[in-house]
Amino acid sequence: MIVRAYYNKKVSEFLLESPEQVLGALAQNNTFPLTIEQRNAWLIQITNLQKQLVRFPEGEIFFEFAIPRMGKRVDVIAVIDGLIFVIEYKVGSTEYDQHAKDQVTDYALDLKNFHEGSHERWLVPIVVATKAVPSNTGLIWQADRVAEPLCSNGDNLSDIIDLALQDRKQGQSPAANGSDGSDWARTGYKPTPTIVEAAQALYEGHNVEDISRSGADAKNLSITSECIFEIIAHSRQNRRKSICFVTGVPGAGKTLAGLNISTRTLNVGNDEHAVFLSGNGPLVLVLREALARDEVNRSKAAGTKIKKKAALQSVSAFIQNIHHFRDEYLRTSEPPVDHVVVFDEAQRAWNRQSAEKFMVQKRGEPSFEMSEPEFLISVMDRRQDWATIVCLIGGGQEINTGEAGLVEWFDALQRKFPHWDVYHSGQLSNPTYSWGEDLSAKLGELNSVERPDLHLSVSVRSFRAEQLSNFVGCVIDGDELAAKQIFEHLAHYPLAVTRNYATARNWIRRHARGSERTGVVASSGALRLRPEGIHIKAGIDPAAWFLNGKDDVRSSYYLEEVATEFDVQGLELDWTIVCWDANFRRLADGWGYFDFVGTKWQNVSDRFRKVYLANAYRVLLTRARQGMIIFMPEGQETDQTRPPHFYDQTFEFLKACGVPVVE
Repeated sequence: MIVRAYYNKKVSEFLLESPEQVLGALAQNNTFPLTIEQRNAWLIQITNLQKQLVRFPEGEIFFEFAIPRMGKRVDVIAVIDGLIFVIEYKVGSTEYDQHAKDQVTDYALDLKNFHEGSHERWLVPIVVATKAVPSNTGLIWQADRVAEPLCSNGDNLSDIIDLALQDRKQGQSPAANGSDGSDWARTGYKPTPTIVEAAQALYEGHNVEDISRSGADAKNLSITSECIFEIIAHSRQNRRKSICFVTGVPGAGKTLAGLNISTRTLNVGNDEHAVFLSGNGPLVLVLREALARDEVNRSKAAGTKIKKKAALQSVSAFIQNIHHFRDEYLRTSEPPVDHVVVFDEAQRAWNRQSAEKFMVQKRGEPSFEMSEPEFLISVMDRRQDWATIVCLIGGGQEINTGEAGLVEWFDALQRKFPHWDVYHSGQLSNPTYSWGEDLSAKLGELNSVERPDLHLSVSVRSFRAEQLSNFVGCVIDGDELAAKQIFEHLAHYPLAVTRNYATARNWIRRHARGSERTGVVASSGALRLRPEGIHIKAGIDPAAWFLNGKDDVRSSYYLEEVATEFDVQGLELDWTIVCWDANFRRLADGWGYFDFVGTKWQNVSDRFRKVYLANAYRVLLTRARQGMIIFMPEGQETDQTRPPHFYDQTFEFLKACGVPVVE
């Protein structure tokens, strides 16, 4: 159980205690060794606040208030007359640096979005740099009632607090009122972490319930996880081999469920230890790097030291690239060490033709005559006792040539592995999973069991727009009337379209606050965006793009390097610019599908390649957690590869779907 705050008292009680008494309470709850630096910082904070809060005895104060999603604690929160003051001290600092402003803004936004008691409150983030000169920053409220960060050197903190209180009294806003202190703190905290944050929390030992946004979503995700654990336990106890197919809408938490399985079995020994496998190279790279960095930072905070290389080796034990796993068991006929494997994005496994071609050309294996699903099942079938395969299935997520969907898995089970138990969610007749084939007939010939709990029906990627995936689905399906109806329920999810790239960049910078991650994404086939300065072929370093800060030109923040659907699938950002090219364009009779080859666009007629292209845009349009703007080029009459009419009809279609235009 997370201790909400190390110290919590009425301000009137806090003022009567000695600094040493308050320090003792803080030290008692602290889980890390108390350093001299931390002790002195706390004493400076305590002394300063006992001077500055004299005018507000009715308030309540919290030291080291937990922000579970971020794995951090706010230095101080003061709840005064209904307002929430989020205070971050930079003891000894002579300036109000941007990193500190972003940090305290992040805390305020996290409370606003995920802490129930803060949803309707006014929040004031404050940076206190104790050696800086006084700042004259004015009070600016954003639409969500979170102020722009204010700056203080500590001496004028009471004046800043009073300024905010007087401003709200003049505004006469009822939302500024409400229960104070402990009642506020006890309300639920229901976060929506990014996949990186979730992986870090799970790796650190938190339960999946701790990092799920709402009661309904937490129940859905935890029940799915428990269902999988029941299947694993049944297979182990009865010496059975089983495969379960976990389905879900985009952003529903399938990868999170898989990581939960892997992390919860890290320390239970090889008998139930699960390995998380993904063919998504950028996802594996980013997760490994993020977990390794976090492990290094946490070890430093705990007073120990671990090298980055050692941290990466530890992480690699349970997050692996599926192709490395495949190649390892090509070299040997031995059974795998693991009893349980989790295959992320299992619908993206290669069909037989693609697998054979790769094995001949890249691995020198002329006798390889299996699809990737068949080979992977055969590897786990080598075990003589028991095994469980967990396949995480994302409908409409196949984006590359040779990705087979679910059909190859069931064909392999029918032909070679009828002795396996098959558990499924009951959703496999959905065309986005079945490629139009009747999988129910195949299930009838197998030892199959329907478990509805294996389906995740609610998107948890965007806490602002549960209906976003449905809206995007209607757009991709070309149903503008249905899309417009759904768009009316996206009021809290900023979404716009523009014909000017500079406008798109300004829009996204204006909306993003704190360290909210921004980025530019586009289809890998968007080759005629180059005249706009968008170079698809340049490529990105996924770890740097997704994890590095605002001071690194390789990071997504710079809005210079553009990521494709292959880079971002399975990952997410807070705000995106989705750049739309003529490879997927609206025509009089529906969507047109095109490849740019040589000097001109060529029509795509193959039905599988059409699906891949549509899914590429589906992926791009569902990456943003908090909002996005679509950039639709104007085109140019003198350029035969991008005349205006290539883009105009798509632009008009998006407008008809309800998307507002930013001039």
